[in-house]
Amino acid sequence: MNADAGLDGSSTPLHQHAYDLLRQRFVTGAITPDAALSTRSLAAELGVSQMPVREALSRLAAEGAIEIRSKRRLTIPLMTQDRFEDLLACRLLLEPATAAAAVGRADAALIKRLRAIDAAMDVALDAGDVSAYMNGNYEFHFAIYRASGRPTALRLIETLWLQFGPFMRVVYGRFGTANLVDQHQMAIIALENADADAVAAALYEDIADGMGLIGRSIWSGNETLPA
Repeated sequence: MNADAGLDGSSTPLHQHAYDLLRQRFVTGAITPDAALSTRSLAAELGVSQMPVREALSRLAAEGAIEIRSKRRLTIPLMTQDRFEDLLACRLLLEPATAAAAVGRADAALIKRLRAIDAAMDVALDAGDVSAYMNGNYEFHFAIYRASGRPTALRLIETLWLQFGPFMRVVYGRFGTANLVDQHQMAIIALENADADAVAAALYEDIADGMGLIGRSIWSGNETLPA
């Protein structure tokens, strides 16, 4: 296969396709901390050679999603309480402000899409479907962030989700999603009302509730989040 040709026959380089696919798996928790990762297995799974996968993994390592111990050993960095608190602080700083910037840019089509995503997430919550919930949560948040017109902030937020997605999947899998407070309806109403402060508040509470599940459930003296 031509190294410069995309998986779908487009002109997008293979390493970019590999990166996009792997990044999506990280941010939605499809890759968990205990996953057995290797360049060879990932290349076989994606249907490409090992070279574009190595390039993609190098980018993910630079963004803090993985640690490359050797050519054959890839690991998810350990989640300590200090690292968790750092990621939480960064998310609470960046995401509410980016969401607030979407005010005035959120058209009827976006509002309709957000309502559809939120409705599907409610179904996932009721069913305890962690994978569907996490995919929907990603789609909801990033639909708003993309509407902000702040591409630099978007990339920084993606980097934070890359580092945290695998661990959120573990926590939701263990403790479920039933106790999470849904702030998405408040965010949608605030966008409709063009209320930037209310949008920021809804996203702040949503992040604090979701990540707070870890603090309440995991760290009562433990130093790391188990896989």
